Amino acid sequence: MNKMGQKAKMVLEKDFKISEIDNRIYGSFIEHLGRAVYGGIYDPGHPQADENGFRQDVMEMVKELQVPIVRYPGGNFVSGYNWEDGVGPVENRPRRLDLAWRTTETNEIGTNELMKWAKLVNADVNMAVNLGTRGIDAARNLVEYCNHSGGSYYSDLRISHGFKEPHKIKTWCLGNEMDGPWQIGHKTAEEYGRIAAEAAKVMKWVDPTIELVACGSSGRGMPTFADWEATVLDHTYDHVEFISLHQYYGNRDNDISNYLAMTLGMDDFIRSVISIADYIKAKKRGKKNINLSFDEWNVWYHSNDADKKIQPWSIAPTQLEDHYNFEDALLVGCMLITLLKHADRIKIACLAQLVNVIAPIMTEENGPAWKQTIFYPYMHASVFGRGVSLNPIISSPKYDSKDFTDVHYLESTAVYNEEKEQLTIFAVNRHLTEGLELECDIRNFDGYEVMEHIVLENDDLKQTNSAKGTPVAPHSNGNAVIDNGLVSAVLPKLSWNVIRLAKRK
Repeated sequence: MNKMGQKAKMVLEKDFKISEIDNRIYGSFIEHLGRAVYGGIYDPGHPQADENGFRQDVMEMVKELQVPIVRYPGGNFVSGYNWEDGVGPVENRPRRLDLAWRTTETNEIGTNELMKWAKLVNADVNMAVNLGTRGIDAARNLVEYCNHSGGSYYSDLRISHGFKEPHKIKTWCLGNEMDGPWQIGHKTAEEYGRIAAEAAKVMKWVDPTIELVACGSSGRGMPTFADWEATVLDHTYDHVEFISLHQYYGNRDNDISNYLAMTLGMDDFIRSVISIADYIKAKKRGKKNINLSFDEWNVWYHSNDADKKIQPWSIAPTQLEDHYNFEDALLVGCMLITLLKHADRIKIACLAQLVNVIAPIMTEENGPAWKQTIFYPYMHASVFGRGVSLNPIISSPKYDSKDFTDVHYLESTAVYNEEKEQLTIFAVNRHLTEGLELECDIRNFDGYEVMEHIVLENDDLKQTNSAKGTPVAPHSNGNAVIDNGLVSAVLPKLSWNVIRLAKRK
């Protein structure tokens, strides 16, 4: 039962626009790590496997999420990866020690197989190149292999491997987390900025149509943060379109009020990177904005202890398999709202990752695939959050937590799809014990009515889903109503809400 007492107001206007949303903001990530590839998307011995060995039950869930783009093949893995190992006849591919995760990589799945899988789930690929152990030569050769039509060594090699048509991959990452001492081939900002700029030049000489993502800091807490971004962009400004951000959260102190406020730090991180990018633009007297690729974000902490016990050099071990609970779904909802608030500069974002490894989708060996708690806010945002990100005017009661002050109980934003004449409000009530009365003024949206009010709620913050059942799942019994252009709803305590409105036909 929700006690009442808290009230919040919101005003939405069609002309209060942040930006058209780039659908790639709902991207995800598949790394050669744990059971993401082997036992995740690819499991040829499974009853649900198709003729390619891809699990069809997993593909159906990915399609349900409407994932627009998938980052591949890493992650830390890419910094020691020879892309040539993963193409050509499978029986000729070498087994390699993956130093990033201390496992053995069989290379059964590589570039072409992943492209085939992506096509089946209607996703594009955001391809990462190795700037750890490799460099500009391997990078340009991979672009040639993937994107050149034919008549050259690497494009003809692709054709000989059975792929006559080029893959036409548009988005490319220039390495991964190169600021991290844990990274294979870790570099200083100067070292990375130089190699990234030179790799970018030759990759675009091979294919001038591609877009490139330079590595930003792998977390705001990095000691090199800010200086790293400024130095890297100083070198790469003329050659790249994006700078990356990575951020993971966890409720290690079991402090739900502070946990759900962590997206205030995420918002500050985003604003800081935008400021640095704009400073370099000004310094260069540039005309283009460097946009942001938030290409790793999620909750990650549940599996940390279990991962210390993994046998080194095993193949596709159970690794980074966080089992998400209800409170994690609320935080993921807040993170999605934060991304949408910056849709003018965040054009790509990748929930890390997609299957088994810190993922919304889990699989059982020889058993079913199932949906984690975080599946639902991610799906709702991806499916219903296409269109224009609006800038709502919000008045909400606030609270203070251990690390944050003035935290709104109402975390909310809205998306307007003009073509479909639909308006979607995404909202989280952060209050631990009380429902939140929301009044939203949408008088500018004449003739709109409530289609649906979806709610994700649960009295047990630690409740998880499993192959045996999904006790954390949304319902459509929310109480939103509209009268004279005012939407009224009670958002249950600690809940994720999706209020869908459409023009009356």
